[in-house]
Amino acid sequence: MDREFLIDLFADFGPVTIRKMFSGYGISADGVNFALSLRAGLFFRADDVTIPDFEAEGSKPFQYSTRAKTVVVNSYWELPARLFDDSAELAQWARAALAAAQRAKVKKRPKAKKPAAKKVEPKKPVAKKRPAKKTAKKAVRNVGKAKRAHRPG
Repeated sequence: MDREFLIDLFADFGPVTIRKMFSGYGISADGVNFALSLRAGLFFRADDVTIPDFEAEGSKPFQYSTRAKTVVVNSYWELPARLFDDSAELAQWARAALAAAQRAKVKKRPKAKKPAAKKVEPKKPVAKKRPAKKTAKKAVRNVGKAKRAHRPG
């Protein structure tokens, strides 16, 4: 499915944003992604409220295979084929998918933010004291001790 086809398909639903994603497109409305158009088909967001409708139509959840296993993504279900010819009913399903996506967004709690660290202003460079004087004193002391050690006594 190309971008133009998807725009026409969702015309009765309303304006959608279509972004390149994986091997197809992510479809969103009001900043919420509610559908995926992939090589395998068109998948709508689903949850406990809408999954029974997909099951009644004989649809299956999105799945993909890795080298080790097949992964089933139960949150996206294949759109029933008959809806491609009924744009008004497709718009109803799209609204239900958007609602499911919005419910899922509400369920996700935002990560706790750490308190902002205090900004530490960089210290002004301080001129270093010359260590030569201290070294000189130590040298003098060492010389003094050495003299005492060598004194005949």
